[in-house]
Amino acid sequence: MALIVQKFGGTSVGSVERIRAVADKASVAHRTGAQVVVVVSAMSGETDRLIALAKNITPRPNPRELDVLLATGEQVTIALLCMALEASGQRARSYTGAQVHILTDSAHNKARILDINGQRVRQDLDTGMIVVVAGFQGVDKKGNITTLGRGGSDTTAVALAAALKADECQIFTDVDGVYTTDPRIVPEARRLDRLTYEEMLEMASLGAKVLQIRSVEFASKYNVPLRVLSSFAEGGGTLIAPEDASMEQPLLSGITVNRDEAKLTVLGVPDKPGIAAHILGPIADANIEVDMIIQNVGADGTTDFTFTVHRNDYDRALESLEKVARDLAARGVEGDNKIVKISVVGVGMRSHAGIASKMFRALAEEGINIRMISTSEIKISVVVDEKYLELGVRTLHSAFSLEKSST
Repeated sequence: MALIVQKFGGTSVGSVERIRAVADKASVAHRTGAQVVVVVSAMSGETDRLIALAKNITPRPNPRELDVLLATGEQVTIALLCMALEASGQRARSYTGAQVHILTDSAHNKARILDINGQRVRQDLDTGMIVVVAGFQGVDKKGNITTLGRGGSDTTAVALAAALKADECQIFTDVDGVYTTDPRIVPEARRLDRLTYEEMLEMASLGAKVLQIRSVEFASKYNVPLRVLSSFAEGGGTLIAPEDASMEQPLLSGITVNRDEAKLTVLGVPDKPGIAAHILGPIADANIEVDMIIQNVGADGTTDFTFTVHRNDYDRALESLEKVARDLAARGVEGDNKIVKISVVGVGMRSHAGIASKMFRALAEEGINIRMISTSEIKISVVVDEKYLELGVRTLHSAFSLEKSST
């Protein structure tokens, strides 16, 4: 008998009518003979409402008590969904994260899952019940309620699927799968039938918002097949699974865009050991993450050191660098927060040469200047001026014929 874990986010359970629709989807899967576990988020807007309540009490809520508060959002959803399932003739039982004993560390508001005891869930499944579990939450070794942070319900679902050795973990969202690029930019974008974990990890880290990185990392580590499906439309969705050596991989799978980039350059710093650490140390101390890095060597023994950060961190990073530049007697600091990163991703790049040159040529023919380049085994990223975002994506999507199926 197949075991399926289904996850529904806040939009999918945002009203009584939508909760009934989720109950119908779970019931259909159950009637086909599968054992079904459903993981749900709080109703759309509920977590924000609870955070606002807390901040009306105090600007800096105690993290432990904030977790106690936030965990109630999912508790409402699991109870309502079980009521809907029972009203439709199914037998169902709800569990909070603590009741399933989703054991986490003690990092309140951003806890990580350490272990799951699936015994109670298995017992209920074996009696024919549909089990409904609260996403986003767990309990630490001292019995404190914890929450998993952004995307936590996806992580709960994948972790449960791993613990129960589920045949598939289905993530229901407001889109019907993963596309070759954002259909709002390229209407001809095509839904992908299949992606590897590596490709999905790269796409998630580079700006694709369909799945949270932590959940894909968990799925990859424990070999859990993921399927992205729509809560509101029928279809096969996109399967995310291990690389299949028997299948010839397409040249590229997708193009992603990250709009949240900003670039900073320290000009004319001494070209000697330790300079990179001297520049980036204060940035790390300010808890600012650095993405792409380029260092150029000048003829006069100095170098220009360039890196990118999240656009929200631009002002703080710029302020920090100005002090660093004075300490190093650099020529100055330049910044630009009107840039974007466009990336092409595909495991087929391992066995095909010439992708970079084709990418650069296509952009050059449209007059798009590349400001920075970064590569890995299965992706190439370029930084360009923000005004070229849509033109750049459309140009590359067409150049690599991503609107056409590789099958």
